[in-house]
Amino acid sequence: MNFHRLFTEHPESVGETYGEHLVRAWWFGGRMVVAGFACMLHALLPFIFVHTGSEAIDELHARMQATRRRAAASRPPGGASQLASAGE
Repeated sequence: MNFHRLFTEHPESVGETYGEHLVRAWWFGGRMVVAGFACMLHALLPFIFVHTGSEAIDELHARMQATRRRAAASRPPGGASQLASAGE
Protein backbone atom coordinates (compact mmCIF):
# COMPACT_ATOMS: atom_id res chain seq x y z
CA MET A 1 0.00 0.00 0.00
CA ASN A 2 1.42 3.38 -0.89
CA PHE A 3 1.82 6.21 1.59
CA HIS A 4 -1.04 8.30 0.15
CA ARG A 5 -3.52 5.41 0.45
CA LEU A 6 -2.72 5.08 4.16
CA PHE A 7 -4.39 8.46 4.64
CA THR A 8 -7.23 8.18 2.13
CA GLU A 9 -8.48 4.58 2.00
CA HIS A 10 -10.59 4.65 5.17
CA PRO A 11 -11.95 8.20 4.72
CA GLU A 12 -13.01 7.29 1.17
CA SER A 13 -14.74 4.16 2.47
CA VAL A 14 -17.04 6.36 4.55
CA GLY A 15 -17.57 8.94 1.80
CA GLU A 16 -15.21 11.60 3.16
CA THR A 17 -12.01 13.31 2.14
CA TYR A 18 -9.02 13.12 4.46
CA GLY A 19 -9.76 16.65 5.72
CA GLU A 20 -13.44 15.94 6.32
CA HIS A 21 -12.56 12.75 8.18
CA LEU A 22 -9.94 14.58 10.24
CA VAL A 23 -12.44 17.19 11.41
CA ARG A 24 -15.22 14.65 12.04
CA ALA A 25 -12.98 12.22 13.94
CA TRP A 26 -11.46 15.07 15.97
CA TRP A 27 -14.97 16.26 16.89
CA PHE A 28 -16.05 12.71 17.81
CA GLY A 29 -12.98 12.25 20.00
CA GLY A 30 -13.54 15.58 21.74
CA ARG A 31 -17.17 14.72 22.37
CA MET A 32 -16.15 11.37 23.88
CA VAL A 33 -13.55 13.02 26.13
CA VAL A 34 -16.06 15.58 27.42
CA ALA A 35 -18.68 12.87 27.99
CA GLY A 36 -16.06 10.71 29.72
CA PHE A 37 -15.21 13.48 32.17
CA ALA A 38 -18.91 14.00 32.83
CA CYS A 39 -19.28 10.26 33.53
CA MET A 40 -16.35 10.31 35.97
CA LEU A 41 -17.85 13.29 37.81
CA HIS A 42 -21.21 11.49 37.81
CA ALA A 43 -19.51 8.50 39.46
CA LEU A 44 -18.45 10.76 42.35
CA LEU A 45 -21.59 12.87 42.46
CA PRO A 46 -24.44 10.75 41.09
CA PHE A 47 -26.90 13.63 41.09
CA ILE A 48 -24.99 15.52 38.33
CA PHE A 49 -24.70 14.62 34.63
CA VAL A 50 -27.32 11.91 35.09
CA HIS A 51 -27.98 11.46 31.35
CA THR A 52 -24.88 13.02 29.79
CA GLY A 53 -23.03 9.79 29.00
CA SER A 54 -25.98 7.96 27.47
CA GLU A 55 -27.02 11.04 25.49
CA ALA A 56 -23.50 11.38 24.09
CA ILE A 57 -23.46 7.73 23.06
CA ASP A 58 -26.87 8.05 21.38
CA GLU A 59 -25.79 11.23 19.56
CA LEU A 60 -22.50 9.77 18.34
CA HIS A 61 -24.15 6.55 17.22
CA ALA A 62 -26.82 8.45 15.27
CA ARG A 63 -24.17 10.60 13.57
CA MET A 64 -22.08 7.56 12.66
CA GLN A 65 -25.11 5.73 11.24
CA ALA A 66 -26.05 8.80 9.16
CA THR A 67 -22.50 8.94 7.78
CA ARG A 68 -22.64 5.24 6.90
CA ARG A 69 -25.99 5.69 5.13
CA ARG A 70 -24.62 8.65 3.12
CA ALA A 71 -21.52 6.66 2.16
CA ALA A 72 -23.61 3.66 1.11
CA ALA A 73 -25.93 5.86 -0.96
CA SER A 74 -23.00 7.46 -2.80
CA ARG A 75 -21.30 4.13 -3.56
CA PRO A 76 -21.99 2.60 -6.97
CA PRO A 77 -24.23 -0.51 -6.92
CA GLY A 78 -22.26 -3.69 -6.36
CA GLY A 79 -19.26 -1.76 -5.02
CA ALA A 80 -17.17 -3.37 -2.31
CA SER A 81 -17.84 -2.05 1.14
CA GLN A 82 -15.55 -1.94 4.13
CA LEU A 83 -18.49 -0.73 6.19
CA ALA A 84 -19.97 -4.19 6.39
CA SER A 85 -16.79 -5.46 8.05
CA ALA A 86 -16.48 -2.44 10.36
CA GLY A 87 -19.00 -3.80 12.87
CA GLU A 88 -20.85 -1.71 15.42
